Amino acid sequence: MPSSMTAFARHSIECHWGTATWEIRSVNHRYLETGFRMPETVRDLEVTLRELTRKHLQRGKVDCTLQLNIAKQSGEVAINQPLAEQYIAASEQLARLMADPAKISPLDILRWPGVLSEPEIDREELKNTLLRLFEETLDQLVEGRRREGEKLGELVEKRLDGIAVQLATVRSRLPELLAAQRQKLVDRLQEVSTGLDQNRLEQELVLIAQRADVDEELDRLDTHLGEIRRVLQRQEPIGRRLDFLMQELNREANTLSSKSIATDTTNAAVELKVLIEQMREQIQNIE
Repeated sequence: MPSSMTAFARHSIECHWGTATWEIRSVNHRYLETGFRMPETVRDLEVTLRELTRKHLQRGKVDCTLQLNIAKQSGEVAINQPLAEQYIAASEQLARLMADPAKISPLDILRWPGVLSEPEIDREELKNTLLRLFEETLDQLVEGRRREGEKLGELVEKRLDGIAVQLATVRSRLPELLAAQRQKLVDRLQEVSTGLDQNRLEQELVLIAQRADVDEELDRLDTHLGEIRRVLQRQEPIGRRLDFLMQELNREANTLSSKSIATDTTNAAVELKVLIEQMREQIQNIE
């Protein structure tokens, strides 16, 4: 089944250490291109995140953003007593050089860097949580791409039905059109000349009929339609294959137009090109 390359997913989690939110956006792209915006404190996760993305996606430009808010940790506060003593000793040494030094406040000492140490976050737990959250967000994105892909598949199927109708119309009218064209040529030749060699005339008419015969093009168009319908049922990325089939459809439609011998077939060829272009625009978004 087709999967779109356009989707958006957002997933958050709240833990004892704070909150985290992943946002993933994807749009159509020829290959898989992934970008990450995340705090430098967890930048070492990027390689693993890219591997996870490649497991789920094959094509698309994917932008991933992490919003990470670390809360102030509660728990027992530890005092670095050796460092505090060094600060006190240094302060007393400076005080002896001053005429009227101010008394040292314990609160001032606690403000000095490194004297207080707060409980640290378990880095391994943090990273595992962020990875799990990312994969869950990625699953949401894949599901969104699948839903939109189903809609795109339905639109393509409608255009295929329209092309099939045009081909059936051309087939049904073709014998009548060829006969009318043959009679028109005979009448025109009889107007400009008399005593024509009938055998030579028949040979020329056969050649003209062969050049105007589009049965082969119609058969190939039917074959391409069947292949497109088959590809739409495959459980794998199909966008590039469908894009190639659009080129083949367009080539046959151009040939049909160049061989046109009546307004009906010309109009049918034009309608085919319109339907093919509409399909091609939808297929640009299919993975």
